[in-house]
Amino acid sequence: MKLVVAAVGKPRNPALAAAIREYEERAAHYWPLEVHEVREEPAKSVSADLVREREGERLAKVVPPLAHLVACDPGGASKSSEAFSSWLQGEREAGRDVAFVIGGAYGLSAQLRATARTRLSLAPWTLPHELARLVLAEQLYRAGTLVRREPYHK
Repeated sequence: MKLVVAAVGKPRNPALAAAIREYEERAAHYWPLEVHEVREEPAKSVSADLVREREGERLAKVVPPLAHLVACDPGGASKSSEAFSSWLQGEREAGRDVAFVIGGAYGLSAQLRATARTRLSLAPWTLPHELARLVLAEQLYRAGTLVRREPYHK
């Protein structure tokens, strides 16, 4: 089992980029983790739908073919940290790869949302995609500590 995080763009803020790296490195101690950053589509003179479609195509290319596709989407289901950890451990025990996709400034393409087996809300609010990536990385780390019954989760 491996986890894949596929996100549009690189974090622009250096402090946010450092926090994302920190939690992705921490999460990698618990789960085999691959991170893919795909190029943002320039939004000048094109529709938001076209931006989402092009970015969605790039995201889809880095998702392993048989992975359980999880669309990080504000319209998805929310899970407690404990429920997320339990679900992720179940996927590991079943030997399934899990791929989380995070869209860019305009969100995910309709195609990715439609083909995802799971739609996951990372917060009840709309988050900038860089913050969504940080939240996901922290929760992957937290899930690992919960599975191993380590003291991080309080």
